[in-house]
Amino acid sequence: MIAGLLASLSIFLSLVALAYRPGRLEPFAILLALLATAIGGRHRRLAALAIVIGAVCFVVGMALAVVTDNPLY
Repeated sequence: MIAGLLASLSIFLSLVALAYRPGRLEPFAILLALLATAIGGRHRRLAALAIVIGAVCFVVGMALAVVTDNPLY
């Protein structure tokens, strides 16, 4: 139950990081996803998906921040 909550919180935080300072929010989102993966349980696939979403949102968020001249941190 806790792993699923952490994974869903990580996905939400990753999506928020696309619009607001990816350098500040995304490391915490990936850390939550890794913690959810370590806990495991029946939410293994959701935790793995959270890691993938976090990585993609980090790259896209940083690229968007650079292209639009928004702050990274």
